[in-house]
Amino acid sequence: MLLVISHPRSVPNEASVINRLFDAGLPLLHIRKPESPLKEVALLLREIDPVHYPKIALHQHHDIAGDFGIGRLHYTEAARKALSGETLAKQRAEYIVSTSVHSLTDYQDLTEYFDYAFLSPVFNSISKPGYQAQAFHLKKSDKKPYTSLIALGGIDEHNCRKAYEMGYDGVAVLGAVWNTDNALSAFKAIHDKCPTTDR
Repeated sequence: MLLVISHPRSVPNEASVINRLFDAGLPLLHIRKPESPLKEVALLLREIDPVHYPKIALHQHHDIAGDFGIGRLHYTEAARKALSGETLAKQRAEYIVSTSVHSLTDYQDLTEYFDYAFLSPVFNSISKPGYQAQAFHLKKSDKKPYTSLIALGGIDEHNCRKAYEMGYDGVAVLGAVWNTDNALSAFKAIHDKCPTTDR
């Protein structure tokens, strides 16, 4: 699984760039806009070709997912800890649900309601200078049968394959795409080197 996380803030021609990423083979986009109001996120979604909505996950403003036919929700670590098991069970019945963790212990504590989880930082972060790798090498016994584990943090065209060798089921990229002069070219370089099978 290869996925891209949006830039946390608005970027010029963002919807156009996202449409081009999808057209270039992006299998999954996570829209993470922690400081953006609902209206701004909804506007971005309206500018994205609706054919791509099934390939989008929302980190915030989950209540508009149904309006756009989006079937994926992501929960931050804090949001996950505030949810009841009953609420998660209901969400899982309707959506593909993911979350973020920052340790193997937290990952192993996840319930069966999560289809996949981001574990970070696997490598030194590109988008968050000073966010240093914690070298999460995985053994088979570390993995949960019902929750795939996605490597996040410092992923680029040079190390994405290494993440798979370390035992991860997929990779998520952010800075390697958005902190460049050409997001599309940067994505294509990663796409050419890493598997893109979606779950």
